[in-house]
Order: sequence, then C-alpha cells, then structure tokens
Amino acid sequence: MDLHGNTFWEFSPPGAAATDRRRRIVQYPAKVHHADVTVSPAWHQWLRNTRAEPPSIEEQRADVVRQERMKVLAAEADARWAAKPRVMDAPRPKQEIVGGTVGAEGTEGAVGGRESGEVEVGVTGGRGDATEGRGETWQRMKQRAEREGGKPVDDPWKRSRGGPSEEWQPEEWQPKGKKSP
Repeated sequence: MDLHGNTFWEFSPPGAAATDRRRRIVQYPAKVHHADVTVSPAWHQWLRNTRAEPPSIEEQRADVVRQERMKVLAAEADARWAAKPRVMDAPRPKQEIVGGTVGAEGTEGAVGGRESGEVEVGVTGGRGDATEGRGETWQRMKQRAEREGGKPVDDPWKRSRGGPSEEWQPEEWQPKGKKSP
C-alpha cells in the first residue's frame, strides 16, 4: 500500500511457468475519481518491473519530504530572482543613430532634415508593417526633395528589381484538341 491509499498486487498469471515474469497491478480506492489517481514514480518502476522490490513506507515518506523541500527551495529561488534588478526595467539612455537619435523608448528616431527642422519617424519598434513604414518614408522623402527644389530621387527598390522572373506572367491555358486514332 502507498501513501495515497492505492494497493498494489503481484501474481502469476494462470498457466504461466514459475520462471515467467509475474504480473503487477494497482488497485485505486473506490471513492477516488480516475483522473485524481496518483502513483509515485517508485511505484511506477515497480509496476513496470524495472524495480525488483516495492518501495517501503519510509522511502515513500522521504520522497514526500524531498518534494516539499524542493518546492520551498524553488520558491526561495524565485523570490531571489524577482528581487534582482532587471536590465529591461532600467531606463535606457538616448542612443545616437546616423542622422538622428533614438528616444528612451527606442521607438522613434529623428532621421534627416536637421537643418530644416523636419523630423521623420524612422524606427517602428515592431508596431507596424515594415513595408507600410518604408512606403510612407519614401513618400515623405519625395515630398521633401520636391520642396527643396531638387528633382525627385529614383526609388531604390525599383532598381533592385531586375531578376528574370520578376516580370514573368503565366500564359493562359489552351487545351489541345482530341487526337483522332
């Protein structure tokens, strides 16, 4: 019997030789729902014949004490871990970026336009779609170039498209006529 009220049985199946492995089973208390049944690892080892002798009551009690001690030690370790200052909690200093700065949140940065006082948002911090941000930034760059009197700069993304499969389109399907024999 274990500490949870389960009883364990070992017997030889009928017609089995004396040298055959004996069958081992567990019988749960009748009042306990099947989902609430717990069998300790030591008893599992005995049931699967990986352990020759069943665990003693003293061994089962020592295992329960060990589990309780592990819970206390884990709670203490969690408390020590929670008490340590986190790198993410510390305020971040402003960082210099080529052409601008990034604020303490790391989400916005001033890009270009220092002389004219214009500020553009350059870093999204993962809040928006990268292609949307790139398109909006490109439009602002075009508008600024037109205001400054210069000709609009070519889209650098158009230049990068040059592979042979970039312009390929599938042909429409044209079924063949039935062959005559």
